[in-house]
Amino acid sequence: MASKIHGNSSLACHELHPHAHSPSRPSQAEAEAAVRVLIEWAGDDPSREGLLDTPARVARSYGELFSGYGEDPRRHLERTFEEVGGYEDLIVLSNIRVVSFCEHHMLPVIGRAHVGYLPRNRVVGISKLARVVRGFAKRLQIQEKLTADIAQTIQDVLDPLGVGVVIEAEHSCMTLRGVDTAGSMLSTSRLLGVIRDDGRTRDEFLRMVRQA
Repeated sequence: MASKIHGNSSLACHELHPHAHSPSRPSQAEAEAAVRVLIEWAGDDPSREGLLDTPARVARSYGELFSGYGEDPRRHLERTFEEVGGYEDLIVLSNIRVVSFCEHHMLPVIGRAHVGYLPRNRVVGISKLARVVRGFAKRLQIQEKLTADIAQTIQDVLDPLGVGVVIEAEHSCMTLRGVDTAGSMLSTSRLLGVIRDDGRTRDEFLRMVRQA
C-alpha cells in the first residue's frame, strides 16, 4: 500500500534575505532607478504621489520572488531518517504550490507540483520536499527545467530507488498577453529510476498524482 499525503502544501512566509551585493550585481538604488525607467516607458510619471514608493517596493518584492538564487535547495534534504519501520513503498507529496517566473517575459507561472520517491533505506521530512520545490521555483526559468532540477536533486541527495515529479501550471505570458488563452495549463513530468523503468511503480505514482 503506497503512502500519500496531499492537500494545500503552501509554505509559510519566510523572512526576506536579499542577496549580498557584489560587483557584478546591481545595487538596490540601481534596481529602483531601473523601475523608474520602466514606469516612464509605460507612459506614467514615477514622481507622482501614487508611484513615489513603487520602485523601492518592486525592488524589495523582487528580492523575495527571486530568493531562490540565494539558496541551495540541496541543503533541505541533508537531514534524513532511517527509522522507517521497514516502510518501502512510494511516498508522494501532492499539491505543493508553485510560484515561479518565466525567463522569456518575467511573468508569473503559478501552479502545483506533485513530488514522489521510492526510498531505499531513509526518508526525509515532508516539508523539506516542499522547500526544495520553493527553492528552485523562485528563479527565472522554463517549467521543463524546473521539473528536471527538482527530480535530479532529490535523486542525487537521497539516492532513492526512484523519483517522480509532475508540475501543472498556468503561464501568465499566455493567459495575460499573446494568445490570451485563459485557463490553459502546462503539464511537465520527470521520472527517474524505478518510477520510470518499472511499469507498475510508474502507474501507481501517476495514479496517485491524478487523484490529488
